[in-house]
Amino acid sequence: MKALVFPGQGSQFVGMGKELYDSRKDIKDLMESANEILGFDILSIMFGGTDDDLKKTEVTQPSIFIHSVAALKAVNGLGAEMVAGHSLGEFSALVANGVLSFDDGLKLVSERAKAMQAACDANPSSMAAILGLDDAKVEEICAQISGIVVPANYNCPGQLVISGETSAVEEACVKLKEAGAKRALLLPVNGAFHSPLMQPAQERLAAAIEQTKFRKATIPVYQNITTTAVSDPDQIKKNLIAQLTGPVKWTQSVQHMIKDGATNFVEVGPGKTLQGLIKKIDSTVDVASAI
Repeated sequence: MKALVFPGQGSQFVGMGKELYDSRKDIKDLMESANEILGFDILSIMFGGTDDDLKKTEVTQPSIFIHSVAALKAVNGLGAEMVAGHSLGEFSALVANGVLSFDDGLKLVSERAKAMQAACDANPSSMAAILGLDDAKVEEICAQISGIVVPANYNCPGQLVISGETSAVEEACVKLKEAGAKRALLLPVNGAFHSPLMQPAQERLAAAIEQTKFRKATIPVYQNITTTAVSDPDQIKKNLIAQLTGPVKWTQSVQHMIKDGATNFVEVGPGKTLQGLIKKIDSTVDVASAI
């Protein structure tokens, strides 16, 4: 069975989407509509901006979404039986399985990005990548720290990102190294994504989601919060909202997709990050880029 997977923040690069834009008129029209929906020329930033321009959350997230949906259109969906997305990528996955239109998806992604940036500005905080330690040990040590620090991204075995108050994240990094972590690296982000500190953003996103039409899924989506197949639009909404303050359980999601029959994973969007993670989760499956 074939699964489509969609990347999240961090996969952006200068020039992203230009080849897709030039490839077909229908893709060009789709991408140009994004400028009108967002109210600014995001394509000029995607095609010719600086790295710093692209790193702004309110630019990064819509850019990756636009690229991913354009790539999906370029390959006509590839006839997949299931979809999943890493954090932000879940919105692209919901366009792929018919739950969201491109326009509605982009509006939600933009609102999500603005809400997350506002939460970061109001409460500067941190994230760190922990390498070479069991998930259970990371969870145990985070629970012992005074202050807010939680597992945020279960990327693959031996790679877990933690998120929370800067002092708590720094203390956790020290203790995790003492416990045997190969590395504990503070990430260059000024915010604690997928932690309780995203509560204000969650409330803002929830209001936008409740005003948006969600359709029944044509194929199941394996959402970050539940890690299992979901098709009901009301449940999909709840899981999208919960995702902002809850962890991205990518390892567990991929494992469930494989258990349910996935043998071929195709990454749709910029970069190859998810292909690398999936091979570390299960080296027996096939991975490829859509374009």
